[in-house]
Amino acid sequence: MNKFVSRKAFFTSLTVIGIAVLTLSFYPKNDKLFDLAKNLDIFASLVRELDSYYVDEIDPNQLVTVGINAMLAELDPYTEFIPEEESDDFRVMTTGEYGGVGALIGNRLGRNMIMMPYEGFPAQVSGLKVADELLKVDTVNVIDKNTGDISKLLKGPANTEVNVVVKRGEDTLSVKLTRKKIVISNVPYHGMVEGETGYIKLSDFTTNAGQDVALALQDLKTQGAKKIILDLRDNPGGILLEAVNVVNVFIPKGREVVKTIGKLDKVLSEYKTRSSPLDKEIPLVVMINERSASASEIVAGALQDYDRAVLVGRTSFGKGLVQSTIPLSYNSQVKLTTAKYYIPSGRCIQAIDYSIKDEDGNGSYVPDSLRQEFQTKNGRKVYDGAGIEPDIELSSRSFAPITYSLVTRSLVFSFVNEFALKHDSIARPREFEVSDELYTSFVDWLQDKEYDYTTRVEKTIEDLEKYAEREKYFEDIKEEIEKLKSSVSHSKEQELVTFKDEIKEALKDEIVSRYYYQKGILEAALDQDPEIESALQVFNDSELYASYLSPEK
Repeated sequence: MNKFVSRKAFFTSLTVIGIAVLTLSFYPKNDKLFDLAKNLDIFASLVRELDSYYVDEIDPNQLVTVGINAMLAELDPYTEFIPEEESDDFRVMTTGEYGGVGALIGNRLGRNMIMMPYEGFPAQVSGLKVADELLKVDTVNVIDKNTGDISKLLKGPANTEVNVVVKRGEDTLSVKLTRKKIVISNVPYHGMVEGETGYIKLSDFTTNAGQDVALALQDLKTQGAKKIILDLRDNPGGILLEAVNVVNVFIPKGREVVKTIGKLDKVLSEYKTRSSPLDKEIPLVVMINERSASASEIVAGALQDYDRAVLVGRTSFGKGLVQSTIPLSYNSQVKLTTAKYYIPSGRCIQAIDYSIKDEDGNGSYVPDSLRQEFQTKNGRKVYDGAGIEPDIELSSRSFAPITYSLVTRSLVFSFVNEFALKHDSIARPREFEVSDELYTSFVDWLQDKEYDYTTRVEKTIEDLEKYAEREKYFEDIKEEIEKLKSSVSHSKEQELVTFKDEIKEALKDEIVSRYYYQKGILEAALDQDPEIESALQVFNDSELYASYLSPEK
């Protein structure tokens, strides 16, 4: 509901609801419709009496919005109310387009900062850099504002100007920017990994995702690519038709990609590829993980069902629910679940049943005993009810507690801030390495910094001690526990040596981001990502690649 609607208008609308209730009450045979009308009347009466009698003044807009959100939360996590003031943010999520300066902002070290300028857009072109602290936007002091409010100040119609004051090191800079229409590419990076293997990172499914993938593939083929890795890791999904378009890059015209099935006929749809593919033969590996969801799962699942690609990684998120946006009064909207996705083999990729809740209100996972078997085009067995399972399962990568501590406490970030102020440039992302000399500088810089942490073994011993005290065994095993503590007590100095390689990797990612932005981070990862190495190994043996697509495998 529009927060600027007057109270008179608000209660006028409730009166209209009341009249509708009286009208509907003449049709008692439709019990469901009667219950709906009755409860709307109760809700309207409740809000009216709260406004009249509650001891303090209430805000009807806020109160009703809270009630709406609580009601929708009972259904599933994807059904949500979108008030008019949030419609712009929703449009950006679905289209990838907005008017602004082209920079991701965030709060780090208690300060509002530029976290990533998008390459080629006003913020980057005008010289704003990662870690620039935001002080003012036009005449508004933004030091104590939240990042959402700052983002709204930076956004605006294309070709309008905005002045930004930032602090960089000890310097204060004033930068005038001209806003532009920002269109964020769905493919932030593509390039050759090694030999004849090309790599495409697909991060979203906003407008033109299919075209972005097609253009990347064309470019890689001109560079000599004869094998392709399509990386869908951490891709949350997006527009359904763009998922179809991405599949169409590799699958012939007229093939079914996905069906949507719900209780209303108008949501029953079948989506097929609509044009000739760019390349229906090139060997293809698709990378997925537990954060690949929705449209990502449609692409991965369809390519698996047609035996068109070998899937590498970890089981996907399992979001097989379709949302439709329906307009409401006063320019608000509701995004609600209207159907489920079914991919070519006939399986549904939804992993959680939200119609069956546990005592805490959480949906239930489909038990293995109830998962149904389906077959790919070549007759391989695949199953529903748990997202998309890869053909080659990889374990998730873990980092040492010391590395995690150095990153989460922003110590890597802070050190690189100082590095970037002293160095105008570095080598290309895949050529740049953190030298032993630079690493030693980092270790020396840490000497007066706080970054203590608890290792997993230390945490286990703490739990053992706690339970032993609770169950009255502590005095009996106290000596053994102290010996264990002494044995595993970590030395930060030693762990800086033991985990030197992965800490160097974190430093490299942060340093590369300052000079080559998001594209540089992805490019640098090509040579240090063990999951990409696993994908490359699939291509090393053509017979092995083919075997993963055969029923025998």
